[in-house]
Amino acid sequence: MSRAFTREDDNEAIADIGERPVSPHRNLVTEKGLAQIEKELARLREDLGEAERSSDRERIALVSRDLRYWTARRETAEVSVPEPDSEVVRFGMTVALKGEDGKRHTWKIVGEDEADAAHGTISHVSPMAKALFGKGIGEEASVNGKAWEILEVDSIAVTRSYKG
Repeated sequence: MSRAFTREDDNEAIADIGERPVSPHRNLVTEKGLAQIEKELARLREDLGEAERSSDRERIALVSRDLRYWTARRETAEVSVPEPDSEVVRFGMTVALKGEDGKRHTWKIVGEDEADAAHGTISHVSPMAKALFGKGIGEEASVNGKAWEILEVDSIAVTRSYKG
């Protein structure tokens, strides 16, 4: 096989990486989420320079794709800070819940790119967050047929607890 055919095959493989899908939802972020986006952009710019210096075409393509994604996310990012005196669940708040099993669960509602359920953060477009929005302490939210009672709502440094 000639070298020309190999290069063509390589180009096809690189072309097949596709773009990262961008969410159709508003790109709400916390201040921490915006900082994470900016940190990722800086890292990717550095990675791109290294990939270009090594002439690694596949890595250049992958890093360029990720750079396009994070640049788009940075351009559309809307920092949202909850009102400190809000008594209902809003974006950016931490909410303590009691499930039907009696166990306490705590979630912070954040942007899609900063959500990590294993670390206690959920996306504002998740079913749980949508069920909680606008509800206050002592109210229940239902998700997938399960009831969750709101025990605490924390916005910035103000915490309100259920007294019932």
